[in-house]
Amino acid sequence: MQLFYNPDISEKDKQIIFQRDESKHIVKVLRKKEGDILNITNGKGLLIHAEIIKADIKQCLVLVNSIEKQPPPPYYLHLIVAPTKMNDRYEWFLEKAMEIGVHEITPIICDHSERKVVKLNRFERVLQSAMKQSLHSRMPQLNEPASFTNFINQETKGLKFIAHCEEEAEKSYLQNKIIPGETVNILIGPEGDFSRNEIESALEKGWNAVSLGDSRLRTETAAIVACHTAALINQN
Repeated sequence: MQLFYNPDISEKDKQIIFQRDESKHIVKVLRKKEGDILNITNGKGLLIHAEIIKADIKQCLVLVNSIEKQPPPPYYLHLIVAPTKMNDRYEWFLEKAMEIGVHEITPIICDHSERKVVKLNRFERVLQSAMKQSLHSRMPQLNEPASFTNFINQETKGLKFIAHCEEEAEKSYLQNKIIPGETVNILIGPEGDFSRNEIESALEKGWNAVSLGDSRLRTETAAIVACHTAALINQN
């Protein structure tokens, strides 16, 4: 099964027109032709089965045959992860988190962050590609980067965890703190970890310190461990 993405479609649509880039991919690269069936999602839980009626590399046109509404996930996971020094490591995290299951992502700029500028357009493309590859019908919400201070000073609903590496601090294991079916927010710091001031500020704002295990993990690995832990706890 191949999955195609069109964020503008709705369950009321009878026909769907793909833009030039996607049309070229469908017709020229994948060699799809009239009569072939495509599976299309809007990234919001809608799965459409449609038949190609015009295989044009500039404007591929399909006729909707049937529509499925995928149920929402039983929990909500928001990962707030500092950008890594090397972009490809963050993109790896985005790809794997999409495959495992994440619903919202916020890049956060911290005191020890070595990368303070991110390319959201590139991140969006990585998420779209991973969504199609993993056959998910829901696209995570990707937020604008936020400074640590601005983020923790805003209202955040649900369970709030900060995963840091300070050994002297009192921490619980993440898997013992997640409650199935709840909204979960997890802060993951940069390569140099959160600063002491950031940790103290988060704790004052009601964030709970957690450990992801006994090993010291890279930023992107820690984010994947947190993502997988939440997914496992919420398995039916």
